[in-house]
Amino acid sequence: MAMEKVEIIGGGIAGLALAGRLDPGRFNVTVYEQRPQLPTVGTTLAMWTEAQQALSELGILGAARRRGAIIKAGALRGPSGEPMLSMEGDGLMGISRPELLKLLDSAVPETVTRVTGRVDRLPRHAELTVGADGVNSVVRRDSWGERRAARPTPFLAVRGVVPGTPSPNDIGEYWGRGEIFGLAPAVRGTNWYASFRSGLGPDKVDVAEALEVTRSRYAHYSPAVRDVLDLATPEISLAQRIWTTPPLSRYARGNVVLVGDAAHAMTPNLGRGACEALIDAVTLGRLLNELPLKAALAAYDRKRVLRTQQLRLASSLMGSIALAQGMQPWRDALLKQVGKRVSRARERAETSK
Repeated sequence: MAMEKVEIIGGGIAGLALAGRLDPGRFNVTVYEQRPQLPTVGTTLAMWTEAQQALSELGILGAARRRGAIIKAGALRGPSGEPMLSMEGDGLMGISRPELLKLLDSAVPETVTRVTGRVDRLPRHAELTVGADGVNSVVRRDSWGERRAARPTPFLAVRGVVPGTPSPNDIGEYWGRGEIFGLAPAVRGTNWYASFRSGLGPDKVDVAEALEVTRSRYAHYSPAVRDVLDLATPEISLAQRIWTTPPLSRYARGNVVLVGDAAHAMTPNLGRGACEALIDAVTLGRLLNELPLKAALAAYDRKRVLRTQQLRLASSLMGSIALAQGMQPWRDALLKQVGKRVSRARERAETSK
């Protein structure tokens, strides 16, 4: 029986996960990635339960847990650090992007061919071409048209990891007027991120300049925030415009299919982008291993389109609330009321045990 040729455009989270899940006895897989090596700088990614199940299916969950950190609790806070609403992690695991990519890379069979270089035009000789090439996907633009190209938002994301363990009293997300700042534990320090409106970019953003703008914007925030930003340097930080993709009603068209950000890039406000990319890839790989190509792609659309498009919309809505400018006092008052009710409900639940 002849091997079916699968060409995966993009060797990030989704591309590597799919290459690691496809049956090497059935598929002749090639991964195209423009980076000559894996990145060494990156922030912590939240792995929810479903994403951890995907890592388990790839055989790397144990290693990920050893290299990751458990995120138990945090809070939505005002700029001063005052908690407005407490949040429970519920088994949430954090792992740095470089560490996750290393583990996914280790799960890829040696039979997979690696090609380094930018892909500007799609290969046309495969049974299946997979767009795992991120928000500015060449595959999506080629097969779905320019109307489905990525769109920049008005917001900049600046983030990094600095030395030192955050206090439990500082962990969480700080919501200000049109800006947010997050602090969470990482394996070797504190993971931080900031998002706000900015004219920097939209393409390549100077990290040093973005850090200076960030320090200025958050100068009135909690000492915990200011201390983290004092430790941040361009070498251990990232800065980029946040882009999103318009909605798609299906992720498979002919012999082309999209996974991860190429299919449903969303704002980072729910912390689900990396999770859904993993779940996409593992779901698609499992279906391709079990079903004929056409049936597998149809099943993939049924399983993943509605779910990920709902999350894309929810993330956008959460971003609109978190980054609100004019409605900030009403938003914060509502959060505090919700926080009080949640706290009372937890107290009643503890008392009834």
